[in-house]
Amino acid sequence: MNPPAPRALIAEDEPLLAAALRQELARAWPALEIVATVGDGLSAVQQALALRPDVLFFDIRMPGQTGLDAAVELADAWPDDAPFPALVFATAYDQYAVQAFDAQAVDYLLKPIEARRLARTVAKVQELLAQRQASAAATPAAAAPALEATMAQLRALLQAPGVGAATPPPPPSQPAQPAARLSVIQASYGTQIHMVPVAEVVYFEAADKYVRVLTAEREYLIRTALKELIEQLDPQEFWQVHRSTLVRATHIATVTRDEAGKQHISLRGRPERLPVSRLYAHLFKAM
Repeated sequence: MNPPAPRALIAEDEPLLAAALRQELARAWPALEIVATVGDGLSAVQQALALRPDVLFFDIRMPGQTGLDAAVELADAWPDDAPFPALVFATAYDQYAVQAFDAQAVDYLLKPIEARRLARTVAKVQELLAQRQASAAATPAAAAPALEATMAQLRALLQAPGVGAATPPPPPSQPAQPAARLSVIQASYGTQIHMVPVAEVVYFEAADKYVRVLTAEREYLIRTALKELIEQLDPQEFWQVHRSTLVRATHIATVTRDEAGKQHISLRGRPERLPVSRLYAHLFKAM
């Protein structure tokens, strides 16, 4: 019996570019079935979970949610028993993205799409799908290692400068200097500005346009983006456990895995139980 035809989803917010990619794919890979074309990251996640395609073509910069953030959310929600789709990012900012993608073996396309470059990408994806099919036939549980490899790639891309930003950063005139470590946070509490020692913070959580700052006694709001905070905090003291959550490691009391395999953190000094993204589950392994 012949294997089913490969299926793909395209996430691209510019209709003309999405149509051009479909046309080029029809030439380069006639057997590929495009099951959906969406224009934003949220729809990309929803449709990918519903349709379970073999290949994803994600534009890096889309309204509401970047392609990288959509890939992270999708990987976190992806079922354990299914192989994660081959992931191809499209970007117009080659000077910021190419080095990061090359280093992580995540394939990419530069916009506007060139037929020759797309042909190389198609060949690479076809080889990957063939390898996965052979591995699945030999070892039915092969989906988990492949998904963990994707997680490692996404973690590295999230840390690469400019890859997932809404707009590309300007080229540096000189080597970037490490951000100074924060010792005090100026935070809103009612009509006052409170000076909150970082040493008292239990965790940070992104919420809409703000970041919540939680100490053992109070909650404050700041407008600094979580990604900016991460760059100013000691990674040995604060661990990112979710794309929206940064926790002081010494305040993590226990990590519990539920029946669905999801991890949750219980804290010292706070009553909340915080979810751990699959992307950061590798942090919690018994010594």
